[in-house]
Amino acid sequence: MADEPLVLGIETSCDETGVGVVRGHTLLADAIASSVDEHARYGGVVPEVASRAHLEAMVPTVQRALAEAGVRAQDLDGIAVTAGPGLAGALLVGVSAAKAYAYALGKPLYGVNHLASHICVDQLEHGPLPEPTMALLVSGGHSSLLLAPDITSDVRPLGATIDDAAGEAFDKVARVLGLGFPGGPVIDRYARDGDPEAIAFPRGLTGGKDPRYDFSFSGLKTAVARWVEARRRDGQDVPVADVAASFQEAVADVLTRKAVRACKDNGVDHLMIGGGVAANSRLRAMAQRRCEDAGIRLRVPRPGLCTDNGAMVAALGAEMVARGRSASSLELPADSSLPVTEVSVPGPGPAADGPAHGGTHGHGHAGQHTHGHGPGHGHQHTHDHVHELSKENLYG
Repeated sequence: MADEPLVLGIETSCDETGVGVVRGHTLLADAIASSVDEHARYGGVVPEVASRAHLEAMVPTVQRALAEAGVRAQDLDGIAVTAGPGLAGALLVGVSAAKAYAYALGKPLYGVNHLASHICVDQLEHGPLPEPTMALLVSGGHSSLLLAPDITSDVRPLGATIDDAAGEAFDKVARVLGLGFPGGPVIDRYARDGDPEAIAFPRGLTGGKDPRYDFSFSGLKTAVARWVEARRRDGQDVPVADVAASFQEAVADVLTRKAVRACKDNGVDHLMIGGGVAANSRLRAMAQRRCEDAGIRLRVPRPGLCTDNGAMVAALGAEMVARGRSASSLELPADSSLPVTEVSVPGPGPAADGPAHGGTHGHGHAGQHTHGHGPGHGHQHTHDHVHELSKENLYG
């Protein structure tokens, strides 16, 4: 174990500041500082609030992770960070911090893809990923089916949401029902007392001529809203538990049906499910049953590793080091629309094997987070200056 790479991972793509420490496939620390309570009163994540929270939480969370792991920063073999996709300002905080630590410590920097990290985190619980791996990633920003022959260099998108992601639909339906934010956990809780067959909500993109692997949850969300509005207009009570259960059933049905189909079509006998919605109890149960029926082995990390965390970034970083993949430049950009086909971002210039640059410049996207990008997405960067941090300032 001592010979395996020791990597610190930083995750700031949305509203959680995550810092993890991983040695090989072993999780040593997973420290998280969440700003979800600050966003709850707005009914969703506010990018500026998230960025400020990351700034305030970054250094204490890094220190907490190192202390929990029982290692010194100088002992690390690399620093990994989510380079995208995500909220531009939030990503920039994490990327800037990672570059500062890498520069000050003289360690290689690895800018990695958020979605690929969600796949790789399963190695911390169930061991090395089979190659290829079929992954269903479901979160507030993404609903994607991905085929990964090599998690460090080759991730292929098979399908994605064409509108609302699954987690986004959970949040919007929870708002319609007056259940608050975030919607996933509260709908899951109410659904346990409801009848999943009480209301026949639609299953989007499941017709014979529809795309085999793409997802659509906007119509489902609208159908739920109209059903609830009609009940209220007629002066009838809304059976919240039944609505939650029926909505959740529709989401889980579509996700698992398409994921199992993708495994069969591509001759893959493993399915990995990741992302925040993978913590949903009904999705897990339905996936387990359908995978068993199809002879497919299901891999789902424990709920704490499904949501955004630094451990998943560290896991992918450790795999990059172990396989000798190129490190990123200290010119690493924060790319809010980074396509999943870019597992890592070497960036322009030489790899960051040590403090070879007098200063660093981050490249961030103007605008907000966009979802569901596939191959061929064009990138347009603006420049944000990141002030150099001396070793004395960082460690004094």
